[in-house]
Amino acid sequence: MLRGPATINIWADDLEAAKDWYAELLGVEPYFERPGNGLPAAYYEFRIGDHQTELGLIDRRYAPPGASTAPGGAVLHWHVDDVQAAFERLLSMGATEYMPVTAQGDAGFVTASVVDPFGNVLGVMYNPHYVETMGR
Repeated sequence: MLRGPATINIWADDLEAAKDWYAELLGVEPYFERPGNGLPAAYYEFRIGDHQTELGLIDRRYAPPGASTAPGGAVLHWHVDDVQAAFERLLSMGATEYMPVTAQGDAGFVTASVVDPFGNVLGVMYNPHYVETMGR
């Protein structure tokens, strides 16, 4: 049933600051904006990674009723080649530690996560299975 992430959406009180922060982190500008055409943005979207996964930034005004502003819930881990380096870069950009760099068993899986400056949890992971799958 689940075939892979289609769009990952995160919320921000200051959407323009979030767009700038993620553009710096990702090294690309968003390819899509709504409403656009001179009107204030409510949504920015990036395409990133090996599968061009969509990362959407949404003005928190449009969050579902009752949505918490506290970090928590599911943690999506993005594959990176060097978890420690990615974690240090995120911290240097103003993110705060959520979970430290942690080896998950002895099979080569390593994870870490941060809270971005906008209150969202962002996970990074080295996943040998991901590397193997991409090599096929």
